[in-house]
Amino acid sequence: MLLGPECYRDLVSRALDEDVRTGDITTDGTVTPGQRGRGELRTREDCVVAGLDVAVEVFRQLDAKVTVDPIKCDGDSCFVDDLLLVVDGKAGALLTAERTALNFLQRLSGIATEARRFVEVVSGRSVLLDTRKTTPMLRLLEKYAARVGGVVNHRFALDDGILVKDNHVRLAGSIAEAVARLRKRNLSLPIEVEVGSLQELNEALAAKADVVLIDNFSLEGMQEAISRCRDLAKTEISGGVVLGNIDAVASLRPTYISVGAFTHSAAAIDMSFNMVASP
Repeated sequence: MLLGPECYRDLVSRALDEDVRTGDITTDGTVTPGQRGRGELRTREDCVVAGLDVAVEVFRQLDAKVTVDPIKCDGDSCFVDDLLLVVDGKAGALLTAERTALNFLQRLSGIATEARRFVEVVSGRSVLLDTRKTTPMLRLLEKYAARVGGVVNHRFALDDGILVKDNHVRLAGSIAEAVARLRKRNLSLPIEVEVGSLQELNEALAAKADVVLIDNFSLEGMQEAISRCRDLAKTEISGGVVLGNIDAVASLRPTYISVGAFTHSAAAIDMSFNMVASP
């Protein structure tokens, strides 16, 4: 689950530029230049923490000599008032970094927490996938957080997997034609086809799709579609999957279940950063 600093260093820099701009006028006016401080990051609610290294990078970009005492690790289950991280360094720099560090940590921990809830319900009956429904420019971090929560990352970008959707079919003329055109390209990738009805499912199976994405079916329709695909294609359930129905969906044992809510709708976790002066 490691995420190297090269994946977020520039993003952190740009986030600080967005927040600080020409300077932190409140901190500059209340904290003396040589003052040192100690800050504690704590969670105010139960969560699965993710993004601690990103938060540390925020502090380090404003104080290269900051010392860090990591208490928790990404993937840990944390509870109200748990101490996550302690930093010690230039008080002004730590205070200026506070909001940007929290924004990353709260957002990523929210995704990891939501993902873990779904994973626990599915309990290994299907492979749980995330989607490309991510915040622009934050995909790598958000998919990392979903992975911390136990989800398997699906497509990171349009060039690492084939998914024929309804608009592709309309432009190609039919599912059969869309699949045939892809086969001619010899891409050595599984061809997945999204279907919105049992008729489209039959067309996808006739075209020998490798994976069929069963989109927005009723529970009874999912069951019938999965039955038709048995020994012919892998199945992925998508659309309208929430915590309230994922147990029923997983009981049908599709190959995959994909959920966009991990990344597009997860609530940020409430956290605090409290500072005191240090020698």
